[in-house]
Amino acid sequence: MGVVLNYGINSYISIVVLYFQSHRNTYADVVITKHIITAGKEQAAPQSAGWETALAPLTGAEDARVTSLRHCSLHAALPNIMAAGFKTAEPLEYHRSFLKENCRPDGRELGEFRPTTLNISSISTADGSALVKIGNTTVICGIKAELTMPPSDAPNKGYIVPNVDLPPLCSSRFRPGPPGEQAQSASQFIADVIESSDLINLEELCIEKSKLCWVLYCDIMCLDYDGNLLDACIIALLAALRNAQLPEATINKETDLAEVDIQKKRHLKINRHPVGSSFAVFDDSIIIVDPTAEEESLSTALLTVVTDEEDRLCAVHKPGGTSLSGEKLQHCINRAITRNKEISKLVDKVFESMKTAK
Repeated sequence: MGVVLNYGINSYISIVVLYFQSHRNTYADVVITKHIITAGKEQAAPQSAGWETALAPLTGAEDARVTSLRHCSLHAALPNIMAAGFKTAEPLEYHRSFLKENCRPDGRELGEFRPTTLNISSISTADGSALVKIGNTTVICGIKAELTMPPSDAPNKGYIVPNVDLPPLCSSRFRPGPPGEQAQSASQFIADVIESSDLINLEELCIEKSKLCWVLYCDIMCLDYDGNLLDACIIALLAALRNAQLPEATINKETDLAEVDIQKKRHLKINRHPVGSSFAVFDDSIIIVDPTAEEESLSTALLTVVTDEEDRLCAVHKPGGTSLSGEKLQHCINRAITRNKEISKLVDKVFESMKTAK
């Protein structure tokens, strides 16, 4: 005869919260199963070592032992099953139960970033490239340099044109077709950061005033989206620009045509090293760093702060949401300054290791 467990929603939530409060340091992947277990017959039981034994058609004393094993396995699985159900039914309350204990469902503290990895020269056909991972969020940036005429309003400068692409392969939330609102907003924000941070002196991209200059197309593609897109894009752009090399270009005085010597290349001069730090606000009071996609969707406000290596504030991006007090904003800026130093060390270490490898 089967056993039916029936909890009201309040008891259900209380049990899960108590379970996680008593197991704060235990974070496991949860698999939801919808199988019915009875004493007389096994119906599609999960295939673990304990359940494999329970599948044998035993009777008598052995059947009693197997029944006991089933109850033990069911008892051990209940907290995980209940946690998964709680997360699905009440995702915000699920996260709040962790935030009240100053931790998050993935085991991080409120002010802790996910592991960040960087790889340069990821695209052999690009003039410069870099791949960045922040947790599961993966972004790749490729730079292609082309020759063109300088803009009429700045005849002694070149161009940098960033473009952020969010294809369907990175997340089911994005659809094929023209760039969506989030992709356009990210592209504009990256362009603003390039300008406000004085990342590169655009005059160095000019070859001959009013006649010839370089335009750098910075294509940033998200390969896997799990929140905190802007931070990953800025790191990928910075590393790709540091990795980029431009061939020597001149204008032939006789033909008045551009000539390029691919045997002679030079690295770009990077003036500043901007780094972004993103935050999410819960219940207008709790601030967490490096939010995942789920945390972003549940938050009441998002904030990205960009600083450079001299602790200078380069940009602040807050797309709506609840307001922040001056004290909380200053807290975010201070954390962003610390984050800049961490990422700068990572980028320097990667480029140093590449020099050593050569």
